[in-house]
Amino acid sequence: MMRKVPLFSPSSTVSSALPGYVVLCLTLQVHRLASAQFTVTGPDRPITASLGGEAALPCHLSPRMSAENMELRWFRSKYSLVVHLYHDGQDQYGEQMPEYRGRTELLKDDITNGRVSLRIHNIRPSDDGQYKCFFKSSVSYEEALLELQVAGLGSAPAISVEGHQDGGIWVVCRSAGWYPQPEAQWRDLQGQVLRSASENIFQEANGLFQTEIAIVITEESNQKVSCCVRNPRLNQERESVISIAELFFPRVNPWMVALGVMLAVLFPLASYCFWRQHRAKEALRSDMKRQKGQCLGPMGWFEDFMSCQSS
Repeated sequence: MMRKVPLFSPSSTVSSALPGYVVLCLTLQVHRLASAQFTVTGPDRPITASLGGEAALPCHLSPRMSAENMELRWFRSKYSLVVHLYHDGQDQYGEQMPEYRGRTELLKDDITNGRVSLRIHNIRPSDDGQYKCFFKSSVSYEEALLELQVAGLGSAPAISVEGHQDGGIWVVCRSAGWYPQPEAQWRDLQGQVLRSASENIFQEANGLFQTEIAIVITEESNQKVSCCVRNPRLNQERESVISIAELFFPRVNPWMVALGVMLAVLFPLASYCFWRQHRAKEALRSDMKRQKGQCLGPMGWFEDFMSCQSS
């Protein structure tokens, strides 16, 4: 007796293979998405740049992959405050902030390995602060935070003598063009800090700082001092020294002192003598009036006159 052998059914084969195919596709897709994930890394410490110089803000992808077809964006506190933008394989300047136009350059020599740097030219005080570098692919995006610290040494301190005060000489020290706010102080020959009579530090319209400190130098104190202005961010300073000769200090002439003492003693005595003389004259005048009154008695005026004349 012959047995029936079931014929091959394509529909049943496809239906049985479909779940496995779907699983395989999903696995490949998840693997592709997972491989597209990345992180963006920047410097682990602030970047310091000098006024008028250049600064490079580097960022790179991890794991290593090409960033040629990504969007690369450097911005400040907001996504829309664009410092530099790279998109569709080229630099885009339409969204760039006006203060950065003509001053930025994207270094792309190692972009295929996910390494790029933004170079900023002609550093200004306003460039100081935080930045974000943003990388965006078709399936993912990440960003990193960077900090740029701007620093500038100002002018050498200019010291001027501006008169006398409190028995000494008023000396002022001025310096400009510092960033950030500097520290200013007077020192003696041993490097000890001296107390300032006044101190003013203010920011100018261009964002730079100017300092002005004063000191009163007396003949008994240090006649040779230095004015030091220091940039705490760079740990560098500028210094100027002044030495004042003794002849510039206000002196009191001993003859003038003696004359002053004599006048202080003689003036009351002279005043008393003048008062005594005035009293004597007044008394004499009173006596003369009284004598005349006695001569003009009850007798006739002619006889009285002759009587007084004879007496």
